[in-house]
Amino acid sequence: MMTSDMTGFGAGICLPAHRLGVNRWVTHLAFAIALQTFQGFAAEERVSLKVFLLAGQSNMQGHAHLETMEHIGMDPDTKPLLDQMTDTAGHPKVSQGIRIAYLSDQGEKSGRLGIGFGANQEKFGPEWTFGLEMKKQLKAPILLIKTAWGGKSLHTDFRPPGAGPYRFNPSQLARFKEQGQDLEAIRREKKQATGHYYHRMIDYIKTTLANIQRVDPNYQPDRGFELSGFVWFQGWNDMVDRATYPQRNQPGGYDAYSELLAQFIQDMRRDLDSPSLPFVIGVMGVGGPVEHYLPQQQRYRDIHQNFRDAMAAPASFPTMEGVTALLTEQFWDLKLGHLRARDATLRQNLQQRGSWDQLTPSAKRDKLNEARSKAFTPDEWLYLQKGVSNQEYHYLGSGKIMARIGHGFAQAMTQLLLEPSAAK
Repeated sequence: MMTSDMTGFGAGICLPAHRLGVNRWVTHLAFAIALQTFQGFAAEERVSLKVFLLAGQSNMQGHAHLETMEHIGMDPDTKPLLDQMTDTAGHPKVSQGIRIAYLSDQGEKSGRLGIGFGANQEKFGPEWTFGLEMKKQLKAPILLIKTAWGGKSLHTDFRPPGAGPYRFNPSQLARFKEQGQDLEAIRREKKQATGHYYHRMIDYIKTTLANIQRVDPNYQPDRGFELSGFVWFQGWNDMVDRATYPQRNQPGGYDAYSELLAQFIQDMRRDLDSPSLPFVIGVMGVGGPVEHYLPQQQRYRDIHQNFRDAMAAPASFPTMEGVTALLTEQFWDLKLGHLRARDATLRQNLQQRGSWDQLTPSAKRDKLNEARSKAFTPDEWLYLQKGVSNQEYHYLGSGKIMARIGHGFAQAMTQLLLEPSAAK
């Protein structure tokens, strides 16, 4: 990894006041400080552009709405993240020295890193705090290339070339036959879909790197660029696919995912001609650690843990050097999740009453508000209202959770860059 050479200029320039006179001493001090500042900028300009690749499905897109940013500041532990993301007036700010090129469902978007590089213009994903922290750690110009599409699997959509074609298992084939479906048509459709988004990802990365100035006008070709790392944040569509993973509730039921992900890493490194590219696996952590699951979540406990284990597994494979897995469950807001579950139970209980369907929308709203006023304290309701903007599978659309995840990715990447052998 390239680092900036930021040797100080101040030592030996500022002589004591009794030798120079106070005015001359102050002048020389100001000059020294200015020189150090200039050298800092110059050092950054001398280093190569650091390029980080981010890819995955809807959670890599990011569903944290800007309305939840205030919630980040409600926790003293995460307020420093909010301070980096906003200006003195509390408005989302645009970062200097960090550019992003983003391809998703809505096409391409590029510019300085800030709000709006999530699932839509008012949302953000892990890219924001990831970029801010990597800039802080590397003190170099940074370009993020993000490719993410909602609802995409690794077993089909992102399937790497080295994995070969998708193969239907016996239970799937039996079901198709029982339902009288056209097996050959199904196979043709699956073949067409297999690997489609893997190739879109690779093509977009290569196209962007071939003309970086298109997305980063400040890029200086003579400085060059360095592919510095890859973050993978995907998994939901594989985790819920009981047809592809029929033994998912059993230990080892997702072993095929582990093998696919290892192949994905190998193929991506090969296709990008970067055999040792550092790789961070963002392990799905919706709901938090399974030991804290509520009674209504227990039926998912084994499935979720089995899948998390499978996602993390490639980091421990002997052939997977420079790979680490980050458990995003650690960034789940347990308080927010429990408040959300309480509200869901409250609404469900109201809707099960026989008279509920006969109420007008206004009356339903009044009943719900009345029940909530009894079920939540004002502080709890504020916490819930400020923190949630989406569903559980999108980490509640919580800016606090997403900001912590992005920051965590950057810390994991930094460890890989500085101590690759220690990452495992």
